[in-house]
Amino acid sequence: MKKKRPGNPFMSSGPRNLFIATIILVGSLAILYRLTDYSRHIQSIAYSTFLDKVERSQVKHVQIAGSEIYGVLKDGSRFETIAPAHPQEWNFLRSHQVEFSIGGQAGQLSIWYILPLISVLIALAALWYVMRQARGSNNSNSGGGNIFSMGKSRARLFMPSTIKETFNSVAGAAEAKEELQDVVDFLKNPEKYERLGAKMTRGVLLVGAPGNGKTLLARAVAGEANCPFFSVSGSDFIEVFVGVGAARVRDLFAQARKYSPSIIFIDEIDAIGRQRTGGIGGGHEERDQTLNQLLTEMDGFQTTGGSVIVIAATNRADVLDIALLRPGRFDKRVEVPYPDLASREEILGVHARSVKIATDVDLKKIARGTPGFSGADLANLINEAAIIASKNNQAEVTTKDFEEARDKVLLGKEIKTIALTEEDRKITSYHEAGHALVRLLVPEHTDPLHKVTIIPRGRALGVTHSLPEREKYTTTKEEMLASIAAALGGRAAEELVFGIETTGAYSDLVAATEIARKMVCLYGMSYLGPIIYTQRHGEFEYSERTAEKIDEAVYRIMEDSAKRARDLLDAHRDKLDALAQALLERETMFASEIYELLGIEPRVEHRF
Repeated sequence: MKKKRPGNPFMSSGPRNLFIATIILVGSLAILYRLTDYSRHIQSIAYSTFLDKVERSQVKHVQIAGSEIYGVLKDGSRFETIAPAHPQEWNFLRSHQVEFSIGGQAGQLSIWYILPLISVLIALAALWYVMRQARGSNNSNSGGGNIFSMGKSRARLFMPSTIKETFNSVAGAAEAKEELQDVVDFLKNPEKYERLGAKMTRGVLLVGAPGNGKTLLARAVAGEANCPFFSVSGSDFIEVFVGVGAARVRDLFAQARKYSPSIIFIDEIDAIGRQRTGGIGGGHEERDQTLNQLLTEMDGFQTTGGSVIVIAATNRADVLDIALLRPGRFDKRVEVPYPDLASREEILGVHARSVKIATDVDLKKIARGTPGFSGADLANLINEAAIIASKNNQAEVTTKDFEEARDKVLLGKEIKTIALTEEDRKITSYHEAGHALVRLLVPEHTDPLHKVTIIPRGRALGVTHSLPEREKYTTTKEEMLASIAAALGGRAAEELVFGIETTGAYSDLVAATEIARKMVCLYGMSYLGPIIYTQRHGEFEYSERTAEKIDEAVYRIMEDSAKRARDLLDAHRDKLDALAQALLERETMFASEIYELLGIEPRVEHRF
């Protein structure tokens, strides 16, 4: 196989090298001009005239090089002459107070002749460099590297034979795949729609948080439709030179038309599609011109002999220009949300195929413990578990490895070097026992307990985990109050046992206060009634008196929940002591162990 020759780093920086070459060329020409101008002001005179000027004491300085004499008159003018070199002339010059110096040999070139030659050579070298840049060897898709290819599109072209992804490659995202199936059907059977006069959308906007598979979905569409796929990032259009981005857009669509039916995928389109603000400066002008060209291409490009579909992805649809979202452009919006429980289990199954996993690993249970994880997060979870198992020289990945991997992803690596005093460990154990026990004592309104640990991770000295039984799309007032009470259980245990308050409850207070404020301001779950209190453009839409009432309502919820937690723990002090002591000994306990220790009937988990 022929080895690819490495590129020249000086040839790959395009505009910068062009600027440097231009400076060198201009500087060389300036030096050449100055030297040429200098030589034009040297007057050639006869040797006899030179002697006359010496006799009249008009000569200030001369330099003798063989038979060549260069000099400066007292009025500042320069001259040159040629005469035989006789030592007797030196006394003649000295008698008339003429400064002189002797250097070089006869036949040597003067520096004033050599410097212009050097300048010409430098100028020619700079010109050759610029021409070489213009004939750079980059292909038409590179878009950079020389001044004539700067306006070329940087999109990567994937032919159908190289695209292996289909909708079967995408786990979850059932609704998104259903929406995109219409695009595939149109690309494969355009006559099916044209016979009734239907026009398929030219643009599809994939909206979702990073890591949820927007790019994979776009490639799956190309794989299903068996058509060429152009992939480019929004930032690839932007350049320091105004007009380059628009040229790259034109070139991209011109290439796509040649391969139609084809798909153009623009990732992170918000880089060029942000709302136009009329700002002043090259950056604003370049981005606006690029966006205007994109709008023009999507509105007017021909579809004769095939179709060009534009698929774009962003996680900031709120900042896109309204002209980009109007019908006829990106009028089809497909949401790519975080995967639900079923989708997470499916995604875990896809990534687990390449990993040796123990047969007793329950992927559904792992999926329940990862709400809010994106597809990329789940892939990372599988990889972290495999790494942990590999470091321990295990033959397969176990449930314990997945537990460790999840804790590491959510909270950080286990801190083994932290030096906690026995008193700190005791306070932490009671704190976490308080959280767990309150959650166990109000089981009908909280998620099932999963695990309690007092092993420090990240910034947490201990953690109480719960596993949702199912995906929740609505939450009752009782469930929110129970969550606040469980969050305040740690502080309540500290006050009950030690009579102190520590900073360890900070994150609990933040979470509980946020829930309470949402209950009052957003959900109408307080004595203030079913009213929403919000802000608009940074301004409160209610009076200062109402703000005081809101603070009072939040305080009541927090105080009542804290009292509820204290009363529950006080009534079951024996269970609190037993759980805290067991945590000091074992450090980590799972729900089944806690149920057995406290003699509590295990909670029945509902499978959905």
